[in-house]
Amino acid sequence: MKKQNEKTDGSNLNETLKKLNQIVSWFESQSELDVEKGLEYVKEGAKLIKSSRQRLGEIENEFKEIKKEISRN
Repeated sequence: MKKQNEKTDGSNLNETLKKLNQIVSWFESQSELDVEKGLEYVKEGAKLIKSSRQRLGEIENEFKEIKKEISRN
């Protein structure tokens, strides 16, 4: 069975959430916002959020499958 806790880029959900936290921390630490750098982080954050949602959907489906298997027994 394929290990499903890894995304195609090799990172897992926890790593993605850490990256998002770093982006948030960067924004919070800025006294004067570098708009260009901020835009880069917003784009990266959007990609990370999208992949996190996808992974959470996969995890939810795995739990549903496990629940079905348990119910059969």
